Amino acid sequence: LNRDGRLTHISRVVDLANIRYSSICEDIRIWRDDEDEPVTRVIKETLASHRMAGKRVGIQLDTMGLTPKLHLEIQSELGGWCKLVNASGLVQRLRLVKSDAELAYVRRAGEIVDSCRDIAIAEVRPGAFEGDIMAKLWGQVFSEDGDPPAHRSPIGAGASALNGRYTTARKHVGPNDQVTFELGAGYRHYHAVDMFVVLTGPRVDPRHLKMHDACREALEAVQEKLRPGYTLGEVYETHRATLAKHGYEDSALAACGYTMGAVWPPTWMEQPMIYAHNPVVLEANMTFFTHMMLVDHESGLTMSLGEQAIVRDGSPELVTTVPREPIIAK
Repeated sequence: LNRDGRLTHISRVVDLANIRYSSICEDIRIWRDDEDEPVTRVIKETLASHRMAGKRVGIQLDTMGLTPKLHLEIQSELGGWCKLVNASGLVQRLRLVKSDAELAYVRRAGEIVDSCRDIAIAEVRPGAFEGDIMAKLWGQVFSEDGDPPAHRSPIGAGASALNGRYTTARKHVGPNDQVTFELGAGYRHYHAVDMFVVLTGPRVDPRHLKMHDACREALEAVQEKLRPGYTLGEVYETHRATLAKHGYEDSALAACGYTMGAVWPPTWMEQPMIYAHNPVVLEANMTFFTHMMLVDHESGLTMSLGEQAIVRDGSPELVTTVPREPIIAK
């Protein structure tokens, strides 16, 4: 991205059709996979065509696409030819406040997630196979013209309900079980997420209900803080203090959410995250997924409530919603 706004894309041959299909960038430079022609040479030639020799060039270091190996190769190729400076966070900051068009995509993603929520709740019962439930969820996403989530949705019963990440090997839901759903979907790559736990009977552990009460109060308190002017650190402190009041400070996570936008695998998470002392100040038209997660490793119990919202001048606009009462399978 040149200072005058010109865009140039360096691509492998296999990605050329995708760029022409969906990108606004028309200046595309091709690197052909060749051990004797490193991609760093094409990078230097591209910068030279933009008259960047001896100039200050920003490089985004905090990105999944730049491996340490490639970074070292770029430094070797460009060292002394131009001045490389760390520009991490530059694009990230520009992406935080969403346009009206972006928010329309986020809302549509939220509608898809809400429809998946209804299916998940309806399908959980003792004996149900996790794989069958997941098949219906992803079928729903595609039937609504949505995109599969950039991060595999964590869905699990029993012991795997405590897992904050996707795990392989599908299981059957048991009686007196807990099933965690962190459902995400994209629409034109813009993501929305929710989070909840479905309990099965015939016996519901009263500790689950107590945990649910704490999560509900924390979610509502956090959403009250999702207003322009508050910092993400202040939002996190509300989360921490509310759960601590209920005696769950040791079971709570060290972060309670993150911003959402257009992302690609391997994750739907974006920075900034909501954690202690984060100085980022909320502004209107930012969108955040906030999750209240309690994981009690000693008892093996877990509970979660999470919704996504758009920051407004008043109360936030909820993009995804979950039941505020305990969800008990029928």
